[in-house]
Order: sequence, then structure tokens, then C-alpha cells
Amino acid sequence: MTHAQLKDELIAYSKTIGVDKIGFASADPFLQLKDRLLIQQERGYQSGFEEPDIEKRTEPKKLVEGARTIISIALAYPSKMKNPPKSTRDERRGIFCRASWGKDYHDVLRDRLKKIELFLQEKVPDGKTISMVDTGELSDRAVAERAGIGWSGKNCAIITPEFGSYVYLGELVTTIGFEPDQPITDQCGTCNKCVEACPTGALIQGGQLDSQKCIAFLTQTKTFLPDQYRKKLGNRLYGCDTCQQVCPENKGKDFHLHPEMEPDPELAKPKLIPLLTISNREFKETFGHVSGSWRGKKPIQRNAIIALAHFKDKKALPVLTELLYKDPRPVIRGTAAWAIGEIGSTSEETILNKAKKTEKEAEVIREIEKGLNLLNNKH
Repeated sequence: MTHAQLKDELIAYSKTIGVDKIGFASADPFLQLKDRLLIQQERGYQSGFEEPDIEKRTEPKKLVEGARTIISIALAYPSKMKNPPKSTRDERRGIFCRASWGKDYHDVLRDRLKKIELFLQEKVPDGKTISMVDTGELSDRAVAERAGIGWSGKNCAIITPEFGSYVYLGELVTTIGFEPDQPITDQCGTCNKCVEACPTGALIQGGQLDSQKCIAFLTQTKTFLPDQYRKKLGNRLYGCDTCQQVCPENKGKDFHLHPEMEPDPELAKPKLIPLLTISNREFKETFGHVSGSWRGKKPIQRNAIIALAHFKDKKALPVLTELLYKDPRPVIRGTAAWAIGEIGSTSEETILNKAKKTEKEAEVIREIEKGLNLLNNKH
């Protein structure tokens, strides 16, 4: 069998296992990406979640000796929820971004990639392969762009003609020499909507992101959220979809092709107050299968406190007071103190002053003082 025939067979097979798009790229070094990553590093734009070795991120042959091809796959995920629950004054809700709806996409894509690996092993027993999703060394987007899956949009997402940017990406490096596909020409043109709509100005310019300012990144941090971003968070618990929602290429794009990607509305838009007292075990049982849980419950709870402050939800004051007095985690105590200041009236001053007398952590004391200042400004 020729490589051209094997490629056709693999494309046909990929459709039967639930791969929405497949593309083939050469395993040559990603020289442009290397330059871009060095600039990102110099300017401190990285998130810290990436593979630190830029050589490994840009040279596929360092991952598989004799690598000739990278196979890129894309799976489309839904952009709309059926019967989404309403956030009401009585029950305020947060939101997980679309990429965290349904089963963790890492598991879904690994399943598809494993099937492709087994398919290739059967056809070419001496071929070597390695696959990865998101947390691997290679840049999923750079691979997908080279493989003709889509173009790299100004919002730093891969935009496919068929599914917009609502796609999960994964790739497989192999020693089998497939004919590469043609990249798609950039279609963004003069459109700059995503850059203009970014809530924190994290999109410096089309295709360049300061991860340290990106809400999607900030929702995953475990420390105090910097003051300047708290009002920007809204009710986001994990991730941010703004730059995808405003993209004209995503208009009307909503695909429900994979049952395991369908969101449970109560998990994708959970009630905020119950999140504040959820135990580790309950959190794992309830949210453990979604990608937004990978950092544990602390960032989600911190974000939920900020969301309640955003809604000025007075019903949250008793539980926030409880957290301020009793939670062992300084970030949760401090964020609760700030939120009490945002939500409360002068009658909450006694709550904050009482906490200030017994608090040992300097950072928490600073947050209590911020809360008191907020209350004093309401006089």
C-alpha cells in the first residue's frame, strides 16, 4: 500500500471514530513559532502552563526520532446550551467557558488519537508515533495551521471554515511520510473585533496574547486576583469566551456532534452560593470529569466569591462572613473580605473589624482594609 492510499484510508477511518477534521503537516521545525515564542518569553507574556523548552515546542524531531509527519485532528464542540438555567436575583449563577462543557476534552481527544495510533500500527508496524493534546510539547494551533485545519485568528484560536473556532485540537507525530496538506489562507482581513472586545486588553494585537492579562488564564490562578481584573471577571468561573463570541466566523456555528461534549446545564452554569461550601469530595464527584476542574476547587471558589460581588448579592453575606472567619485558606478569607466590602453596607463594618483583630496574614489584612474602604465610600 502506498502512503497516498494509506492517507485516504486514514481519512475515511477518522470519520468513523468521530473526528470532524483531519489534516497532515510536515514535521519540519516551526521556525516562525520559535521567533514568536522567544518574543513572548522576553516580554513575560507566557502563562507558565506551557512546556518551558522552546526547542521541544518547535522541533518535532526532538520528540520522535525520524519524524516526518504530524497529523492534526479537530473535534467540534457546542457553542449553545439547550435549556440553560437562568441566573436570577434569588439564585445567582456562574459560568464555565464552552471548552469546559461536557467530558474533559483531553480524554475525548486522547481516545480518538489512540484509535488512530492503533490503526497506523496495524498498517505500518515499524512506524513510530507519539500523540498529544494541549498539555504536550507542540503547539496544537501551529500544527493545525500548517496541516490546513484552519487559520490562526487574531484571537489566537484556530478558525476552521466549517466549525469556526469552536474546535478542540490534538496531534500525532509519526515517522510515516504522508503528503502534507495545504494551509488555509488567513481570512481575518481587517476585522479586529476580538482585539477590541477583549475585556482586559490581553490581545495586544492580532495574534499576540499577553497570557498574564487573559481572563481565561486569570480564572485558573490560585493566588489573589489582581484588583484591576476583579470587576472584569463578571460571573466567569473558568475560562472566557468573549473573543470567540464576537468573531463573525462563529456566527451561527453550533455543533452537537459528540454526546460526551453536551453540557450538564447545572454544571456549566452552577449556582454560586452552594459552590462556596462544597467539600473536596463533592467537588471531585460533581466537577471532576470537566476540564475546568483541573486546578481544583480553590480558583473556582475564589471566582465564585468575585462573581457574587459582581452581582452585589446580599444573600451571600452570611456565607462570606463564615469564610472570612473560618476558612483556612488566606486567598478565600481575603477575597471574602473584599467581597463583603463590595456587597455590604456600613453595618458590615463590625464584621470586617472583628476579623481584622484576629487575622495574622498580612495579605488578608490588606483585603479587609480594602473591604472597609469600600464600605466607608458608601457613607
